[in-house]
Amino acid sequence: MFARSTRIQAEPSSIDEGIDYIRKSVMPALLRMNGCAGLSLLVDRNTGACIATSSWVTEREMLASEMRARDMRENATESFGGNITDVENWEIAVIHREHRTNNSTSTRCTWLHCSPSVLDRAVDIFRFGVLPECERMEGFCSASMFIDRINGRCVTATAWDSRETMEASRTTANSLRSSAARDIGAEIVEVAEFDLVLAHLRVPELA
Repeated sequence: MFARSTRIQAEPSSIDEGIDYIRKSVMPALLRMNGCAGLSLLVDRNTGACIATSSWVTEREMLASEMRARDMRENATESFGGNITDVENWEIAVIHREHRTNNSTSTRCTWLHCSPSVLDRAVDIFRFGVLPECERMEGFCSASMFIDRINGRCVTATAWDSRETMEASRTTANSLRSSAARDIGAEIVEVAEFDLVLAHLRVPELA
């Protein structure tokens, strides 16, 4: 399966309006499109950083949706009072759900860059090394890994029951991240934390 993520720099005071627009207008329209499996939305109410991610059954269907999705992005961005900072297409390499998310779920995302030749090794390290360690940690909900095979990019996301359990995981997460990046030979590009306000990607288990 595949995913398209849109990064929006919102006006913090408009985030609730933007969430409402995504939930009531964008998600129903997307789900009527061929191949769309679902949608998630991450927000940082302090900085205004937001990431909307749609999931697709095939890459062809994802790419075919681009023209219609562009109009939705522009309208959604207006509702957030902000601007689009990036649009990225991904292959979904790993999805694992330990248990369901809730209204307090928080998510930590990590972006990495590496040689395209080691991406499969990166997936294995995440699946067989990082993921088992996360499963042992209190409050762990789920994890995912998206990859870009052409450009050697990947992003991982771990979801936690609450902001408190996510914060409590930071020390261990920092160690796991550094170790994994070193083993892969990857550069850690960015780490950011968000509230998970929509969790409807509807991607089957890929772990």
